[in-house]
Amino acid sequence: MKKLFLKYTFLSLILSMGPKIQAQHTDQNKDPLSIYRVTALKVNDLVHTKLEVSFDYGKRYLYGKEWLTLKPHFYETDSLTLDAKGMDFKEIAIIDGKKSIPLKYTYDKEQLFITLNRKYKNTEKYTLFINYTAKPEELKTKGGESITDSKGLYFVNPDGRSDKPVQIWTQGETEASSCWFPTIDKPNQKTTSEIAMTVESKYTTLSNGKLTSQKANNNGTRTDVWKMDQPNAPYLFMMAVGDFKIYKDTYNGKEVNYYLEPKYAPYAKQIFGKTPDMMHFYGKMLGVEYPWAKYAQIVVTDYFGGAMENTSATVHGSYVQKTERELLDDNQESTVAHELFHQWFGDYVTAESWSNLTMNESFATFGEVLWHGHDAGQDAEDRSRYEKLQNCLRSSKDGISPPLARFYYKNRDDMFDNISYSKGSIILYAAKNQMGDAAFFKSLNLYLNANAYKSGETHQLRLAMEEISGKDWSPYFNQWYYQGGNPILNVEYGYANGKATIAVKQVQESTVQTFSLPLKVDFYVNGTKIRKDILIDKREQNFSFDVPVKPEFTDLDPDKILVGQVLDNKKVTDYLYQYKNVPSYYNRIEAVKFAAKDKSHEAQLILLAALEDQQDDLRTLSIKGLDLNDNQIKEAALKSLLNIAKNDKKTNARAAAIIKLAATGDASYKTLMVESTKNQSYNVIAAGICGLSKFSNDEADKALATLDDDTKNHVTPLIKKFNNPK
Repeated sequence: MKKLFLKYTFLSLILSMGPKIQAQHTDQNKDPLSIYRVTALKVNDLVHTKLEVSFDYGKRYLYGKEWLTLKPHFYETDSLTLDAKGMDFKEIAIIDGKKSIPLKYTYDKEQLFITLNRKYKNTEKYTLFINYTAKPEELKTKGGESITDSKGLYFVNPDGRSDKPVQIWTQGETEASSCWFPTIDKPNQKTTSEIAMTVESKYTTLSNGKLTSQKANNNGTRTDVWKMDQPNAPYLFMMAVGDFKIYKDTYNGKEVNYYLEPKYAPYAKQIFGKTPDMMHFYGKMLGVEYPWAKYAQIVVTDYFGGAMENTSATVHGSYVQKTERELLDDNQESTVAHELFHQWFGDYVTAESWSNLTMNESFATFGEVLWHGHDAGQDAEDRSRYEKLQNCLRSSKDGISPPLARFYYKNRDDMFDNISYSKGSIILYAAKNQMGDAAFFKSLNLYLNANAYKSGETHQLRLAMEEISGKDWSPYFNQWYYQGGNPILNVEYGYANGKATIAVKQVQESTVQTFSLPLKVDFYVNGTKIRKDILIDKREQNFSFDVPVKPEFTDLDPDKILVGQVLDNKKVTDYLYQYKNVPSYYNRIEAVKFAAKDKSHEAQLILLAALEDQQDDLRTLSIKGLDLNDNQIKEAALKSLLNIAKNDKKTNARAAAIIKLAATGDASYKTLMVESTKNQSYNVIAAGICGLSKFSNDEADKALATLDDDTKNHVTPLIKKFNNPK
């Protein structure tokens, strides 16, 4: 699942920490953090789920008939507990041949406690029939900070009174599928499925698996049957009903379809068109072809979760849906890649508990990073990695943050945070760096094949890595998966008597572990690079190396795999050198960020150089940081700024350059402002109006007033943003 916003306070970080903190709690009735979150006990196993559903739009009800096939997991049993939230039941019976035997049960509005007709052994399957009504709108549910609702089934504009489309869609993660069908709603359960949906004939449907039949009924409805022949977790079940247009694509003989509102159907290929290439890349990289019968992506209205990787059918929020003009300024390629990678990590093999959510979300975020590298080169991959690192560091203070595998938490929805997503992804990347690509991806292949259509946990990943590499990976997992925190390194460089020295202190908060960090160091000497290996594993350490002369620059961790922070007290000359001579994305952005805060002439030289950077975010940062009161800098920058303002392919950089030129007060740029207001890009138009206001408020107001309503609606909030930058 991809979240739009991850609200994660320092307080929640402290409360989410591992056993050292939680062990202090003793009263489980008062503090949910005292509870060790075990993997759900398996008494019965789901085998097959068959549903027949129809909908009452007026009441917001689902009428369902279910045939649920199960078997005891190991021990014989005569009882069954099902999750079923806020439902009414007309009949619960067991199917015995041609007979239907009513069963005794109790119900507490959350779970069904059913007494079976006899004891069953684990060699026996049995099938229940349940006739029920689901009432999701009447549920009193509470989500977490990321997944903000948990009613499972949602009616959008069911009475048709608003201008929103009439839709029905579901959201099962974490345990909300049991709001619309009785099941064992745990991630370590897997079941095949058949879902028959009766809907008004004018509507399109989507669900897991393949559409196997469509039958027109006499009352203006149609029944669509969707079958999923491969087992998947109940939280990954989905349905969607509405007026969608389908763009049909293919990959390797399989259907790859995109469902959008009719208005956005012409742009389907531009929004989702890289999906088949992603499927090919991921399948080849993992050695496991895309595992499901089809892949669909659908965009729904009022979706609150960002996006959701339902098996073979991803749901996206409407923010993904964009016109050609909107796509000039922004796209959601990262989200498309993230949800697709889940089809392997999350769906094909599912985290066996929410404590092990890292096995889903860390991998999907890691998949984003790798796609950007494949599609746009190493620099784009490093940019994506850097963004994840910053997310991770924002979710810690003084190096304090929770572990990846978290067995104590207050609300399972709160597991969906920057730790499970961003931190986990760069921990995986660091493991890849240490193992080497060949061993790492062979380990992932082994993990996927060994646990196919089942659930997995971090220990199984570790064991796969050990089997392939022949190395014990317990220290790595103990440090990064089962303990929390991140290192903060205070580093001092020196040179004396033919030796380059590095003094390192781990200055993260004293309660945070002391990390073991195998890193590399590059010394730049007389135009050549000398690489050395170091192991930082103490709170304070000194390293020295024979180097013929004082290095022009020392690059600690040149691969930038450190999941932490470096405080190295560099000077502006160091940053200028690293930008021009050691130009990894990490080094370049750190230099630009330093220069944007440092107002010295030397720092401005870094920003001047970055105006030509290949990454648009660095061009944009440089533009904003430039001090045009420095006449020498101004003279050197204007030509580049004008070129960016007129020709840059990235509209955020163009907009920044337009606004920067307007700020000079030079009336010769007024024509550029006027021309910009006629551009197709909303970013560029908004920047043009902001720039024009520097010369004439009346002309700026007139330019805004002459825009059509669609353009005005897009541009107005951008103008406010540009006029009030954070």
